[in-house]
Amino acid sequence: MDVFLIIPASAIAFALGASIGSFINVVVYRLPAGLSILWPPSRCPHCLNQLKAHDNVPVLGWLRLRGRCRFCKSQISARYPVVEALTGFVFLLIFILFKVSILTMGYWAFCSWLLALSLIDLDTMTLPNSLTQSGLILGIVFQMFAGFFVQGSTTELIQHLMTAIVGAVLGLWLFDAIALIGAIVLRKTAMGAGDAKLAAMMGAWLGWQNLLLASFIACAVGVLIGSVMICNPRKQGHKIPFGPFLALGSAIALFTGDAILSTYLRLFLPGS
Repeated sequence: MDVFLIIPASAIAFALGASIGSFINVVVYRLPAGLSILWPPSRCPHCLNQLKAHDNVPVLGWLRLRGRCRFCKSQISARYPVVEALTGFVFLLIFILFKVSILTMGYWAFCSWLLALSLIDLDTMTLPNSLTQSGLILGIVFQMFAGFFVQGSTTELIQHLMTAIVGAVLGLWLFDAIALIGAIVLRKTAMGAGDAKLAAMMGAWLGWQNLLLASFIACAVGVLIGSVMICNPRKQGHKIPFGPFLALGSAIALFTGDAILSTYLRLFLPGS
């Protein structure tokens, strides 16, 4: 891509991501509460006044209002602009890596689902079926489109479809097995059913190899964070949502999975 097109295209990718991040904030707040994510328009949760259009500009609107409602002066959480900026940077990174392609649009959607699910899990310790199931279906459809339009053949379409199905089934079975073994060993619920459904969604998007990598990273980070919390008496006994760790592992596998797997094979399985 010409250098004179890269800068405006990158700016558009970031702005689009920040706008999607603004919508993710709406989904995270309203979906667990059983509210419509489309109506009414964005409003202050304290005084219920509808926000003006220029107050809804991602990141800049919050800065312009100095983090307070225009009407009742209630404080607006800094998480809103952070999520918007983070989504913008993720969209920009995906655009830089995959350029203008169906992969870019697909991975934009995948990361948006992961971010929404992570935040809801942090807030409510739940992973809504409506998001995990729609993300699973979208992942299967994406694999089919990628196989046909990127590779250009019906054979590749079928292979990508099988990749999605195998990855989804493996993710579901793997985390169901982990939950069962954990329940037997710990004699209490070790993992929610939503984690297995999220793993199935991840498998559909990433394929079985990157699913295993993402799961390993998620477990390693989870063990590290859990160990730190055990050392803190005030944090002992607190439940830790696993969804954000799975989302982090998925993002790492998406961006660097092929490099990590090829390095592993070269170092530990040189004959493969």
